[in-house]
Amino acid sequence: MRKVPVALLGLVLLGALLVPAASASAAPYCGITWGSLGKTGGSYTVGPIDHARAGRHTCFDRFVVDLDGSVTGYRVQYVTTLRQDGSGQVVPLRGGAKLRLIVLAPAYDDQGHVTFPATKKELVDVSGFRTFRQIAGAGSFEGQTTIGLGARARLPFRVFVLDGPGSGSRLVVDVAHRW
Repeated sequence: MRKVPVALLGLVLLGALLVPAASASAAPYCGITWGSLGKTGGSYTVGPIDHARAGRHTCFDRFVVDLDGSVTGYRVQYVTTLRQDGSGQVVPLRGGAKLRLIVLAPAYDDQGHVTFPATKKELVDVSGFRTFRQIAGAGSFEGQTTIGLGARARLPFRVFVLDGPGSGSRLVVDVAHRW
């Protein structure tokens, strides 16, 4: 019987263990290829925010902001602290990560009437959601509105705009359940 050097046998066994692990991690979760870096788009719009809602999906949690008009501008990024527009006061937010959504649209109409509760601590009920822990308003100041999404952890997200219904539009933020 021929003796195989121990070092060679160790390399063969290590290679057998690593090959399946590498191929298993190559496929992204639910086909998600988003990242967790900040995302921006568009510019200011005069159509105010008029509603917000959230939904649970198989691979992600979704937050939608409805605008009365065309939404074009947003800035979304993870932050260590969410601050209120105008005052700079800290807005407490549940979760291991804080995603700041700045919609470049006001929460009030041309006459200054409030169209959206921009400082509400619980904008949308997300109890039972897999990723979202809290969605809170952080104010509307000088034509922009800030909303905080408390997430379980810093996870991949995407942002996009949809037309409708009617002459309105929707800003959508999806946050994956995992990497």
